[in-house]
Amino acid sequence: MPGRILVIDDESQITRVLRAALAAQGYDVRTANEPQEGLRVFRDWAPDLVITDLMMPDMSGVDVCRAIRSRGATPVLVLSVREHERSKVEALDAGADDYVTKPFGIQELLARVRAHLRRAPERTTAAVEVGDFVVDSQAHSISVQGKPIHLTPKEFDLLLHLARHAGKVITHRALLTTVWGAQSAHQPEYLRVFVGQLRKKLELETGKQYIQTEPWVGYRFVPEGWSGDEE
Repeated sequence: MPGRILVIDDESQITRVLRAALAAQGYDVRTANEPQEGLRVFRDWAPDLVITDLMMPDMSGVDVCRAIRSRGATPVLVLSVREHERSKVEALDAGADDYVTKPFGIQELLARVRAHLRRAPERTTAAVEVGDFVVDSQAHSISVQGKPIHLTPKEFDLLLHLARHAGKVITHRALLTTVWGAQSAHQPEYLRVFVGQLRKKLELETGKQYIQTEPWVGYRFVPEGWSGDEE
């Protein structure tokens, strides 16, 4: 079975279209036209992916993201007619994993869905220990000098990939493709948001910065205590 997908959108036409398109690909789909109803389904059904609208009455998609993120690492794909950078950043900062602007093409949406569901098993691989960092993908946890740090799923995926290639420059395109999928290779705003968030969280907890910017190229992760012989 390809996976369970929950669609939350106050527009019945959108939920009908997405249900039909996703079901045709073999996904088990449930829909909700009210955010609170969607969260009840989420708690009871435990989907593998949630697609939610950003602008809904009574409760926004940002609030839905926060509620889902408080319960775990389920991928969240946000839909919205709004194209402003602020709305994208707000949704991503609330824990959304991806952002698609309405009107959208079904094939693009399906590609993003497949990419997020494909990457989920990567979280069950062995822990990465590099310098002062221990990144446990099975427990979906990270610690620095034994001190746990809370990250959103995409922040975790980004840091995990950087940690696996500590000391090396990873290009913008490589990071975007690995963490968000090939369809996001030309959307650097994702990286700006998440690298900024990672730096703030790491600095808040440790007083140090571990992610270096290589102008026009990408980013390099240099954890303290890392000798370069641990790859």
